[in-house]
Amino acid sequence: MRGAITLPDIQDSVIISKPVEEVFSYAANMDNSSKIMQNVVAIEKLTEGPLQVGTKFKETREIRGRQASSIIEFIEFLPNERYVVQSEANGLKVIYHYDFKPTVDGGTKVHFQGDIHTSGIVMKLTKPIIRKILIKEDGDHLSQLKKLLEGTAEEEETETEE
Repeated sequence: MRGAITLPDIQDSVIISKPVEEVFSYAANMDNSSKIMQNVVAIEKLTEGPLQVGTKFKETREIRGRQASSIIEFIEFLPNERYVVQSEANGLKVIYHYDFKPTVDGGTKVHFQGDIHTSGIVMKLTKPIIRKILIKEDGDHLSQLKKLLEGTAEEEETETEE
């Protein structure tokens, strides 16, 4: 269809009161994934060398009490500007785009876009469910990134009544 506009399946933006270099460095460091995304329980780098296009990680998430792993690959990497990662398995490809722009007051605007691509009839039919799961799992990760970098993240506290 000519002229069709494809909208992202998930998107979010946040302004963080830290320089773009610091925000990009923290966000692109996959070792921080479990701090930023609540369901990530383990991350393992599979390739040698610095972050660049082609760098791969094995990410393990806990979903509904079960662990599931996927391979995350950097498919675009422009330091302090943009990176794009993707995972692909069983007819499902998820691509997360991150853009970083300095603000006039020395902060950073981070824009996130998540795209879900499916192949095969079963995956196409379950795409709305997959989208809801990803929004629930990752929908607030930019606000968590902001809290971590600005020092406002709080440990979960439980109150006990005496």
